[in-house]
Amino acid sequence: MKKRIAILGSTGSIGTQTLEVISQNPDYFEVEVLTANNNIELLIKQARQFQPNVVVISNSCHYDQLKEALKDEPIKIYAGREALHQVVEMETIDVVVTAMVGYSGLIPTCNAIKAGKHIALANKETMVVAGEIINRLAIEHKVNIYPVDSEHSAIFQCLVGEFNNEIEKIYLTASGGPFRGFSSEQLAAVTKADALKHPNWDMGAKITIDSASMMNKGFEVIEAKWLFGLKPEQIDVVVHPQSIVHSIVQFRDGSMKAQMGLPDMKLPIQYALSFPERLVSDFKRFSFFDYPKLTFEQPNTKKFRNLALAFEALNQGGNMPCILNAANEVVVQAFLSDKISFLQMPEIIEEIMSKASFIKTPDLDDYIQTDKEIRISTSAMVKKLAI
Repeated sequence: MKKRIAILGSTGSIGTQTLEVISQNPDYFEVEVLTANNNIELLIKQARQFQPNVVVISNSCHYDQLKEALKDEPIKIYAGREALHQVVEMETIDVVVTAMVGYSGLIPTCNAIKAGKHIALANKETMVVAGEIINRLAIEHKVNIYPVDSEHSAIFQCLVGEFNNEIEKIYLTASGGPFRGFSSEQLAAVTKADALKHPNWDMGAKITIDSASMMNKGFEVIEAKWLFGLKPEQIDVVVHPQSIVHSIVQFRDGSMKAQMGLPDMKLPIQYALSFPERLVSDFKRFSFFDYPKLTFEQPNTKKFRNLALAFEALNQGGNMPCILNAANEVVVQAFLSDKISFLQMPEIIEEIMSKASFIKTPDLDDYIQTDKEIRISTSAMVKKLAI
């Protein structure tokens, strides 16, 4: 039988590429649910093409337009955050692709797991904020979590057939972003337009900025801890500008396995949806002769402070990663709105982390309250420092 897929955030970068994978494999997958927040025109186009059972628009302001546009289609239409949180519980869903950006993916992911839905996880912030809770729920409800991030998919692929063998260390590779090798003076002058030009990957604005600041890699470090049951000292980051080696696992005997390929998110998306099978694809193939040199270097955590802050949050534990994430979401939006500079982002995050109320063993309500409070305090700090 075909796997019935719900895509949370179908109009974003991961969502649209997931639909490409589904359209290329109509014998294996069908779309059951599509959701979006504001991109109403693209959501309408997707709904007409893929004919899902249900469409949800989180921003209720767009409901009337969506309903009118799809009035001749046999599609159920809902609106609002509560509808988004509940739609993942539908009996007809087999896999939920969490392609939403940021903290907003936490509650629907929790609800999907409680409803017994397997998760194709692209929303790394869910694991950053509440990885311990997500893992506990997944075990309790016998749900599999398949990583979609290229780095975590690489680790997952390297571990297939190795589950009884102890991991000594993993290496998450990073492209270094558009500012690799920049001096502090150059970083102080970079603009939003500069930061949105990623050298290798085509991503949404928020993730692209996170990549430029290396916060995205910091989030991936925290996510890896929960996905693979690792200690902080077992996770390392290596800058690999070509983005061909997507990550590496080192085992206790010293042997290392790497997953390689051209930078194309459709490959890890397809693997997450089709596991344990590998489906035939027409993705462009890698040639060693096109990449005669693969290089690796250490990340500069003094210039790219966000990566160091992520490790600090991971080591401290509790609600500190939640604090890190909430502050980052606010400062990234402020940077994209031209209110603060590139280097002010880590400065604000670090100060917020130093002043925030720390909770050693938070529950879900603690995470929700922490997120709310940190957004308020970070927004106030941004307002004081606004350019």
